[in-house]
Amino acid sequence: MPQGSPRGTYLEVSESLREKIRKGEITEALPSQSALVSQYTVSRSTIERALAALKAQGVIESVQGAGWFVVGTGDRRPLVEKVTDLLRADGVSVGDRFPTEKELCERFGASRTAVRSAIAQMEGQGLIGKGAARGREVRALPAGRGTQTV
Repeated sequence: MPQGSPRGTYLEVSESLREKIRKGEITEALPSQSALVSQYTVSRSTIERALAALKAQGVIESVQGAGWFVVGTGDRRPLVEKVTDLLRADGVSVGDRFPTEKELCERFGASRTAVRSAIAQMEGQGLIGKGAARGREVRALPAGRGTQTV
């Protein structure tokens, strides 16, 4: 993004995002704020202003713990619920390897901070924990899916 724009850089970012939504390049969840900062090479406050402008215009909406979405699309559940659903999948057993932070960031398009928060909540619930090797493993299955064990 060019710096020192007479219109305001945040407006240029918001127009670019609106155009990507219009063209179908962004159909549900927007990239994380960190990804947008890197993509547009602007400050976090510029991204926040651009997102606020699009929200005020009814183009996007924010969901606590889930991110920014094009209005009327996407899975609005908190990230911890989406990640917990991984343990509800067929074939997941106690002792299985749990995905890394990087894998979860890529899979859910979430920031590392959001993923770490979800992992901490799951560890607090006793669902996952440190594995024998580096990484985490499944310690229990969530309610509503099989037998819970330690």
